[in-house]
Amino acid sequence: MKEIEILNNGGIILYPTDTIWGLGCDATNIKAIEKIISLKGRDSSKNLIILVSDIEMLENYIEFFPSQALTLLKQYETPLTIIYPKSKNLPSILSQDQSIGIRIPKHAYCQELIRNLKRPIVSTSANISKEPSPKSFKEIRIEIKNGVDFIAEVQQDKESSQASSIFKITLEGETIQIR
Repeated sequence: MKEIEILNNGGIILYPTDTIWGLGCDATNIKAIEKIISLKGRDSSKNLIILVSDIEMLENYIEFFPSQALTLLKQYETPLTIIYPKSKNLPSILSQDQSIGIRIPKHAYCQELIRNLKRPIVSTSANISKEPSPKSFKEIRIEIKNGVDFIAEVQQDKESSQASSIFKITLEGETIQIR
């Protein structure tokens, strides 16, 4: 996969996810993350979400695995992002407060990307900050398309407005539904 070479070299990609089209990069590469923040015109103090392939990979990037998370992961068939209270092995630029939003996508292309990269990828909507998220590839602004190093040629005709459900698990073990 050409996109793996690009991700390994600090590039950013435009790709379909289990929710909407996203901008992605190697979630362990600070320079690549900075490129995404710049391209979106995003406030760098806002946390970013990452995608991992499975629970085993997830455990490499969070301090502890709360039992509530396992319950949620088993319970939800639709896309689910969980905000864990403490991250590890990730650059601080992803999170100002050490919490981290992580999703395990069921989307085949995302799974293939993550498994081949062997690291998590950033997943942020493919839009300019404060603008609506595009519901399809054709709605993505040209500035975004021109600003990436690779555009996935899969599912470009797919329309989606489904955002993931988001739950936050606190250090005290409280589970709060955000969306």
